[in-house]
Amino acid sequence: MNKLIKKTLKIVFPLLLGGGILIWVYRDFDFENAKQTLLYGMNWWWMIASLFFGIMSHIIRGWRWKMTLAAMDAYPKTSNCINAVFVSYATNLVLPRVGEISRCGILAKYDGISFSKSLGTVVSERIIDSLCVGLITAMAMLTQMKTFTRFFEATGTDIHSITDVFTSPQFYIVLFSIIAIAILLYFLLRTLSFFEKVKGVVLNIWEGVISLRKVRNFPLFVLYTVLIWGCYFLQFYITFYCFSFSAGLGILAGLVLFVGGTIAVIVPTPNGAGPWHFAVISMMMLYGVSNPEAATFALIVHGIQTLLVIVLGVYGLLALPVMNKKRVASS
Repeated sequence: MNKLIKKTLKIVFPLLLGGGILIWVYRDFDFENAKQTLLYGMNWWWMIASLFFGIMSHIIRGWRWKMTLAAMDAYPKTSNCINAVFVSYATNLVLPRVGEISRCGILAKYDGISFSKSLGTVVSERIIDSLCVGLITAMAMLTQMKTFTRFFEATGTDIHSITDVFTSPQFYIVLFSIIAIAILLYFLLRTLSFFEKVKGVVLNIWEGVISLRKVRNFPLFVLYTVLIWGCYFLQFYITFYCFSFSAGLGILAGLVLFVGGTIAVIVPTPNGAGPWHFAVISMMMLYGVSNPEAATFALIVHGIQTLLVIVLGVYGLLALPVMNKKRVASS
């Protein structure tokens, strides 16, 4: 019963959180006007170009994943890696952060790849992604600090209080205390009988995490990483040209909004729904776009991009058994 409640909460809580924020953000919104903009006031050619880069980001991520798996002498089919990525993003719409586990399960099923090792490579991916977000955020803040300061002021965030936290001795006392507790727990676990049972799994995950050291063509890995994030940015930035009110925003504005949206999706809601809308609308208004126009932009762009994730996920689920028909039959 407790397990059922936990599973239900994992599904319901993100939906309620995202839905609650969306209701609050769009509480006085004119949806009929947004419908007219979608049908008659939007340049669909630019949107199609945007979706192309969205698809390519997933495909390149699949290519890069295969490289990290090859570093551990695991050689899944390229199509399986790509389709697993498609399915993982769609899974995250229902259960945020579970998609990473689902794609490891797909490779275990169709290619016999060790689940724990492939999970380790996904962890290493997330570390790389976090570094990329950090670098892009730093670049955006260095070039557009005034805009970020205005955003923090508009949302009631005291940026000085944030910096004070990281410069206070109490912060580092708490940090080192957490590290010390983690180390203590580790040594306590070593004395328990079940540690040996999970030790092999943990080591496999760790092997996957450090697989980057063994990547055979590291410059290509770096290129794939740059292309993935370049595609993410272009998928978002090109949508500016879909609407007359946002077409005049420059690439630096695109960078700021991209960073704001990327950070917002950390909140565990389906595809960042709610927090993403709030961040994009708030930041777009700083560049002179009216609230109704910014809200229309966020609603349409996020809706179409989410639909793309669903379509790709359905395609991946249908394609996997078909492309592995012989392999499944032989097993």
